[in-house]
Amino acid sequence: MTEHPVPRWADRLAHVIPFLVLPSSLWRLGLVAGSSMGVLDDAGRRAYLHGFGEHFYVVCLSLFSEAVALTAFGMVRRWGEVVPRWIPWLGGRRVAPYAAIIPATLGSLALIAIWSFAFRDGFTGDFLAFSSTAAEILMVACYAPLNLWGPALLVLTWAYWRRRRLERQPHAVLASS
Repeated sequence: MTEHPVPRWADRLAHVIPFLVLPSSLWRLGLVAGSSMGVLDDAGRRAYLHGFGEHFYVVCLSLFSEAVALTAFGMVRRWGEVVPRWIPWLGGRRVAPYAAIIPATLGSLALIAIWSFAFRDGFTGDFLAFSSTAAEILMVACYAPLNLWGPALLVLTWAYWRRRRLERQPHAVLASS
């Protein structure tokens, strides 16, 4: 239970964020499973991952991106306000609001910049080469939700800030209701 109630929409948005990341992770795991996913190399041949290192990197990237997406729950759960007791030296201490707000805001802005840049050529002929239009559509459909990750986290961070500022302004509870 959080100190102040989490708006229902914010809780739902926190649940949506990992699902925005999941399609791209699953698409990459298709590469690990041995499919080219329709991607062609510079010579026009199907491109595959080579060696253990590339496979390991893609699996780790998928797991890492999902783990980072799951941190959005910190904006709507008690562990975003008080460090869980099982964490050595810090357990039970209150999380200073800006210790969560600043990294979440910077992360949101970084995600917006990363995915805006990554998709700059997504709808032109200057993107990756694919063996078919269907393969290209699949890849774009799997990666396009990542463009919503940054804005969704930014909105969730705003809701967290708004809720946590009530701790310092008890009279604001009545004014904001």
